[in-house]
Amino acid sequence: MAQALALGRRGMGQTWPNPAVGCLIVRDGRVVGRGWTQPGGRPHAEVVALAQAGEQASGATAYVTLEPCSHQGQTPPCCDALIAAGIARVVAPVADSDPRVSGQGFDRLRAAGISVTTGVLTAHALQDHAGFFLRVEQGRPWLTLKLAMTLDGRIATATGESQWITGPTARHAVHALRASHDAVLVGGGTARADNPRLTVRGHEVIRQPVRIVASRHLDLPLLGDLARTAEEVPLWLCHGPTVGADLLTAWKQLGAILVSVPLSAGRLDVAALLQTLGSRGMTRVFCEGGGQLAASLLAQDLVDELHVFTAGVALGAEGHPGIGALGVDRLADAPRFALVDIMARGMDVQHVWRRISLG
Repeated sequence: MAQALALGRRGMGQTWPNPAVGCLIVRDGRVVGRGWTQPGGRPHAEVVALAQAGEQASGATAYVTLEPCSHQGQTPPCCDALIAAGIARVVAPVADSDPRVSGQGFDRLRAAGISVTTGVLTAHALQDHAGFFLRVEQGRPWLTLKLAMTLDGRIATATGESQWITGPTARHAVHALRASHDAVLVGGGTARADNPRLTVRGHEVIRQPVRIVASRHLDLPLLGDLARTAEEVPLWLCHGPTVGADLLTAWKQLGAILVSVPLSAGRLDVAALLQTLGSRGMTRVFCEGGGQLAASLLAQDLVDELHVFTAGVALGAEGHPGIGALGVDRLADAPRFALVDIMARGMDVQHVWRRISLG
């Protein structure tokens, strides 16, 4: 099952709106088929593994990282493919919470005489599929927040200079994180200040993550790198309800997708923004700031995981803080996270933190 989970992770960021599933088919102690969900969500992992196994699938055990689907979507049900191939046993860690499946896949396999074992490496599978489950159950994607900061928590000098606080090894790791998510999200201030491309570079990807900019007034440079590449790499602009028609038309003509988001306390409602992204199939979103967007997400308890890259640099109080005002008066009210991992990234350090409520 650990191998099947590793296979599934190869599809992270490539398979939305479908989950990134892995499948391993074993017969007589030998692996005869491997598969993971392909870019765009099809074909599914089981179908890929069965095709590789061929006739050797008969009498074999299939290790699948999520309950095989039992409904007819754009492809036939995977449980039917497993039955037709003569699989004798299916091992899966967890049921699919999608109401179209939700135990029905296991029931159909058992009805066909296939032995079903569940509960193997469940915690690992729940983490790998957390974004898919969040979208199905709560309507929003998993949100990873990345912060690249100095020792004293600054992301730019007083004049706004920020490139580069961290070194090339840390930046390479950030691109890997981008590749494992469906979308990269930044605020309008970051888009204006940095003129970012927000693409994955230095890693092979078939499907670039969607670039999302949250900008209430849509006051973004029409001649910047995001605008220039809007027809090449998907660009979604999340804006407030009062943006003028001329500006909307200009961005549409450049190839951007326009997404209207309601306001809350005079700012874009980030909870509504994530619900909108979930309704469009997003399962994993990677937010790269800036400080105000980070603060809004933290204040509403919408950050599921934090990746903090810290450089051995100090900028002092006049530098721009990595997180905007949270309005926290008591320590008991401050957002808290559990430390998951610490890694050296060249001269920098990467800390991984996860919402305590999610384990």
